[in-house]
Amino acid sequence: LRPRVMRPVGSISTATTLFGQKLSLPVFISPAGVHALCDEVHGECASARAAQRAGTLFGLSQHATRSIEQVAGACDAAQGRNANLWYQCYILKDRDMTLRLVRRAANAGYRGIFLTVDSVRFGFREADARNGWSALPEPHRLVNYDEEIANKPQSSETKKSSWLSPESSVDKTKIYAGDEDAWDQNTEQLFEQNPTWEDVRWLKREACHDLPLIIKGIMTAEDAIEAVKAGADGVMVSNHGGRGLDGALAAIDALPEVVAAVGDKVPVLMDSGVRRGTDVLKALALGASAVGIGKPVFFALAVGGENAVVNLLQILQREMEAAMAICGVESVADAKRSLVTRHPNGSVTRYTRSKL
Repeated sequence: LRPRVMRPVGSISTATTLFGQKLSLPVFISPAGVHALCDEVHGECASARAAQRAGTLFGLSQHATRSIEQVAGACDAAQGRNANLWYQCYILKDRDMTLRLVRRAANAGYRGIFLTVDSVRFGFREADARNGWSALPEPHRLVNYDEEIANKPQSSETKKSSWLSPESSVDKTKIYAGDEDAWDQNTEQLFEQNPTWEDVRWLKREACHDLPLIIKGIMTAEDAIEAVKAGADGVMVSNHGGRGLDGALAAIDALPEVVAAVGDKVPVLMDSGVRRGTDVLKALALGASAVGIGKPVFFALAVGGENAVVNLLQILQREMEAAMAICGVESVADAKRSLVTRHPNGSVTRYTRSKL
């Protein structure tokens, strides 16, 4: 950061607007699965209510442990601000299920759709394999799939071809008891492995033509351009929290080329690696409209549930306000490219592989 001095900063505001939706700060909860591992009682309902209380957006993962409708209901029942819920989906091998899930979100009042495109295969989870993490522990379920399986009309052909059919117990599917050593290597078998940009056009046309569609997992200018050509209303720079491709760029390093390619056409969001208010300010200066957080939400949720997630968002907001004041920035729109520079010695953080 390149702090500027002797500038009026008496009326600092972190508020912003994203797709016509007002946010109290340009930080939202990125879609990430299985929140019930950190809050067994409330799961994603706690995280969504926390985002609602903090005045920001919550992204519900398709791999949630609380259903699309449960989370919407939990927020409707909460006092305070109106919920700002978005839903995250994948392109599944079962295209009908893909559409039904997105339509359920639209019918439940979700205000936007994230389409994750970087997970045709997951990065191999070596720590999960070492720790024996090959299946979701009971009693947790990926409830959106369960409800689809239970309610989907089954033709004889579908029953023969789908390992997600009621004919074979859901408990014995690869979601819950897979053959691979790491759980994500089992769940990835749900996903379409031959996707094209035509699938984005299809999803926009068939399920979310009235909702903003954000393509999540973009790391290059070339793919950002293709996403916009396919009808995306925005793109999200993300390396899947560093859990995808070993040796890939950090999201913050990929952000400038994506902004240069499409930033004048659609909003550019970013997640992966955001930990402090200063990280948020750097991303804004590099052209991001807002940033998402994932792992910090899980840490807070595990320690103190919904209230701790609210506290997390408030801490980030206070850190942002302090950083903005010191940098001479009074509003989110004032964060320009001149606010940041490369460290003269390059990276100053040595990479250390996790010992978990």
